[in-house]
Amino acid sequence: MTAAAGAPLDEMVRAILTSRVYDVARETPLEVAPRLSARLANTVRFKREDLQPVFSFKLRGAYNKIASLGSSDADRGVIASSAGNHAQGVAYSARHLGLRSLIVMPETTPEIKVDAVRALGAEVELVGNSFSDAQARCEELVASTGMCFIHPFDDPLVIAGQGTIGDEIVRRRPSGIDAVFIPVGGGGLVAGIGAYLKAIVPSVKVIGVEPVEADAMTRSLDAGRPIALDQVGIFADGVAVRDVGVHTFALARQVVDEMVTVTNDEISAAIKDVFDDTRSIVEPAGALGVAGAKRWIDQGDVVGADVVAVLSGANMNFDRLRFVAERAELGEAREALFAVTIPERKGAFREFCSLVGRRVITEFNYRLSSRDAAHIFVGVGVTSRADAAALLAQLQAGGYEAVDLSNDEMAKLHIRHMVGGPSPDVAHELLYRFEFPERPGALLDFLDALGGRWNISLFHYRNHGADFGRVLAGFEVPPGERTDFGRFLDEVGYRFHSESGNPAYERFLSGS
Repeated sequence: MTAAAGAPLDEMVRAILTSRVYDVARETPLEVAPRLSARLANTVRFKREDLQPVFSFKLRGAYNKIASLGSSDADRGVIASSAGNHAQGVAYSARHLGLRSLIVMPETTPEIKVDAVRALGAEVELVGNSFSDAQARCEELVASTGMCFIHPFDDPLVIAGQGTIGDEIVRRRPSGIDAVFIPVGGGGLVAGIGAYLKAIVPSVKVIGVEPVEADAMTRSLDAGRPIALDQVGIFADGVAVRDVGVHTFALARQVVDEMVTVTNDEISAAIKDVFDDTRSIVEPAGALGVAGAKRWIDQGDVVGADVVAVLSGANMNFDRLRFVAERAELGEAREALFAVTIPERKGAFREFCSLVGRRVITEFNYRLSSRDAAHIFVGVGVTSRADAAALLAQLQAGGYEAVDLSNDEMAKLHIRHMVGGPSPDVAHELLYRFEFPERPGALLDFLDALGGRWNISLFHYRNHGADFGRVLAGFEVPPGERTDFGRFLDEVGYRFHSESGNPAYERFLSGS
């Protein structure tokens, strides 16, 4: 297929119906999720792309493209730059067709992913610290070797391969579906499924779902043109792209009815929902459709609808489960986090617990910091966001100074693990969150750039099973050196967020 961007839907449908994906891919089940359906008062169905041979839908598009190559192109081999599911899809497809494959990955790629690609017979070259470094090297190799580049999403044949999922949904459920929720990264999946659905059953709503930290398609559709993000969040790494595709954007403008964005906590809760109904664990990007369906149902007070959520993949790093479990209750609004100031006197804690009542206290962090008042970090079991708001109002009405930290990223990532009180010796402290690449020497590179110019007054790091580590750091920076420090932050090359005014910091760690 050589369709240009903006090609008619019937041309894409023909390409979907003639795709060769079933040489390697399986037709996956469309299953009702009984527990989630009952809780939401809507019928929720899971399209189980996590059950593909490489545990992801990416196999469909990669194989359809590679199987369509002419003999002269195929003989030169195929190449891709990817640290995730596309890499495995390309490697698996090339092995099936007896072709050479080369995957270029960042050096920061977890070893489990590198080993998985090599086990499928592909050569792997590790380059640089980011996907852009790997992509640049891939382009060099394409030019020097003549290998055929397999794009992860912006290719009509790749889009058509992904669109076969739409055909399966219609054949399994030819009527009665109200909406289909589709994870969106570069847009290949939503473009393919959406094109088929709108051509065959146009009444079905096509709803794309993105993380709030990686919402390139949402912004692009709002603007009417492709928008490149300056930076993207890394939790749902399967959809962490800065730019949507030319072909995918053109199709998305024709077929997408709505876009929904969800938080990392909502994604974590959706992973738990899938596990509860299937006993399977999907990756964060794989749970986007479920998280989006839940938000759409909640925001619209929808009852009695029949919706499909595409489970796009299950390549989850095991050590990331700790973070997911930690965040799932917050995402489900089953737990709320508060900073509460209570009097520093005997019986004050009991009085506080009496006001909380029969709710379960899930976490309590405290350290003596003064003889007048105590700042406590407390987690409380709640039934909903409204219940959390009611509890906050109840605490404040009871005379307590209280702040809801349930949506405070720094509090959830760092403060809850390091509540210990301020240091009286720290002066002119500035606090920042950083994302460090998980590679040997990353911290040393940071310290070399710092060069001993400013004292590090606080440092907290936890590995969350991602390609990047999250670091909280405090620096003693005299007022006259703030400009130089700002220049250092811009030059160090790591994504950062200022947290000096964060309420959790001011209550638990700041000496001011």
